[in-house]
Amino acid sequence: MSKAKTALIIGASRGLGLGLVKTLLADGWQVTATVRNPLNADALRAVGNVRIEKLDMDDQSAVVALSQQLKGEVFDLLFVNAGVKGPDVQTPGGATLAEVGQLFFTNAVAPINLAQHFVGQIRPDSGVLAFMSSVLGSVTMPDAPELALYKASKAALNSMTNSFVTQLGEQKLTVLSLHPGWVKTDMGGEGADIDVETSTRGLLDQVNAYTGKGGHHFVNYRGETIPW
Repeated sequence: MSKAKTALIIGASRGLGLGLVKTLLADGWQVTATVRNPLNADALRAVGNVRIEKLDMDDQSAVVALSQQLKGEVFDLLFVNAGVKGPDVQTPGGATLAEVGQLFFTNAVAPINLAQHFVGQIRPDSGVLAFMSSVLGSVTMPDAPELALYKASKAALNSMTNSFVTQLGEQKLTVLSLHPGWVKTDMGGEGADIDVETSTRGLLDQVNAYTGKGGHHFVNYRGETIPW
C-alpha cells in the first residue's frame, strides 16, 4: 500500500478550489486547504477529511505564519487557486488605482510570493506546483476585451511564474499554468461551457500527466498547450 499523496490547495472555500479538494479526496489524496474566512467554509467543512487553514494570500505576515505552521511537511502538489475577477468596469479609464493595484497584487504578485515561501516543501523530483491561470492570459490570443484588466493580470501571473522558474536553480520542479476552461462558477456564470467537476477532473489529470516531467507548461484542463 503506497502512502497517500499530499496536496495544499490555496483558496478552497467555493468554486474551483472546493472542486479540486473534492476530486483530490476522491482520488485518495490527503488535503490541506486554505480559506480567507473560516466562517465561510461550511461547504468545505461538509466535504470532510480535509484540514482547513486560514490564509489571506495578500497578507505577507499570514503567508509567513502559515509556512511556519506547516514547516517540515512535504506536498506532492501545491495548487494556488485563489484569485479575483477585478472591477466591474475594466477599461483603463474606468478603474481606480486601488482597484487595479488590488487585482494585480492578488492575481499575479501574491501567488508567486506564496510559492517562494513553500517551494522548499514541494516533494523533490516528483512534486508539482500549479497556478490557476487562464487562456485569457495569453497575449497572442486576443479575446474578451471587456475583461482587459483581468486578462492583463493573468498575463502578469504567467510572466511572474516564468521569472520564478528561472530562479529555482538546481531544484527540479514541474510548474503548471493551468486554464480550467469556462466553468460554471460565481466568476464564470451559469452560461459557461462546463461544470466544476469536469474542469477539476481535467486539471488533476494534467497534474498527474506532468508529474516528474519538470519545466513550465501552459495547458488547459484537456491537456492542450496554450500559446504564451
